[in-house]
Amino acid sequence: MNDQSTNTVLMVRPFFFRMNEQTSVNNYYQSAVSLIKSEEVRGKASDEFDRFVTLLTANGVNVLTQNDLGLYDTPDSIFPNNWISTDQKGRVIIYPMFAANRRLEKHIPLIPMLKELCQIGLEVVDLSYFEDEYKFLEGTGSLVLDHENQIAYMSISERSNQEVLSQWALVCGYRTISFESFQTVNNHRLPIYHTNVMMSIGSKWAVVCAEAIDNISDRLMVLDQLSIGRQVITISEEQTSRFAGNILELKNKGGETLIVMSKSAFEAYTNKQLDELRSHGRLVVSDIETIEKYGGGSARCMLAEVFLTLKS
Repeated sequence: MNDQSTNTVLMVRPFFFRMNEQTSVNNYYQSAVSLIKSEEVRGKASDEFDRFVTLLTANGVNVLTQNDLGLYDTPDSIFPNNWISTDQKGRVIIYPMFAANRRLEKHIPLIPMLKELCQIGLEVVDLSYFEDEYKFLEGTGSLVLDHENQIAYMSISERSNQEVLSQWALVCGYRTISFESFQTVNNHRLPIYHTNVMMSIGSKWAVVCAEAIDNISDRLMVLDQLSIGRQVITISEEQTSRFAGNILELKNKGGETLIVMSKSAFEAYTNKQLDELRSHGRLVVSDIETIEKYGGGSARCMLAEVFLTLKS
């Protein structure tokens, strides 16, 4: 059986961090940055990134960092989990990205880093060719993975295409569950752009914004499947907007289970929900307010899990 969580993550220190104009068309969590404030925002984002790395390291997580050197206009490079993932069979998957400037993130040398650190040779599976067909699947943003049962959950959107999902599943050997989820924006129900905004899965728990799945049969299907062997914690759309769904289970080097989230997510949960999460792992909370406000992503988005066997 595959492990649900890992003790190693990849993180990318940003360079041109700001609100990405190319992704804001369907990411409703971003705020614009004035030219006057842009340097201040970049500095704050870098500081938040460094504090997050320090916090994870102090809690026993193995953090592999790579700097975005500013060679390309890559405002979202701080979110590497959207374009790269790894698995326990030695595969590195490269994903087709919706925004043209996000495709430039693939020049950041994460694969050479992994090849250098990995005990065995890597199999690189590049699905980027789907970009030519305007079909996208943005990594573990689009996919929320139950590794133990080999099930991939996906909320359909412009960035999460079912044809690409089928090809990914063929390569990785996972069963898929796809559905539609929505958020209310200016009194309109609009698709949620990434599945990991509205749900997360740990070894013994799952968090999901069930009310975002408008189709009742789909909602019940997702809840029924998640509840097999897991405690399901349902969150509201308001909690989802504060990134309560964008959390991640990790292990530390001692094997302790950690549940990583932002300060915003932590403060969005009720005391009862926090107690439920604490019964499954120790909470690790980082203040990444600037990254959330302008990048439109949170703690889980910043962490690309490494399931490969690394050199000791």
